[in-house]
Amino acid sequence: MANETGPDPKPKSLLRWAMTPPQSYAAYLICLILVWLLSFYVGTLRPKKAEGLGPPPISAPKN
Repeated sequence: MANETGPDPKPKSLLRWAMTPPQSYAAYLICLILVWLLSFYVGTLRPKKAEGLGPPPISAPKN
């Protein structure tokens, strides 16, 4: 039984599967692209400018 020949046992977890060399390169690239997309999306979120409020009030009167 110690010398069984057959298919390799299934990986125990997705993390262990993703850490093997061919998959780790793809997982790294996917994570890198996701981080870039998320940072690009957050960078495009801008607060809307207030319209129709006029200029800001003057803090001290001019003499």
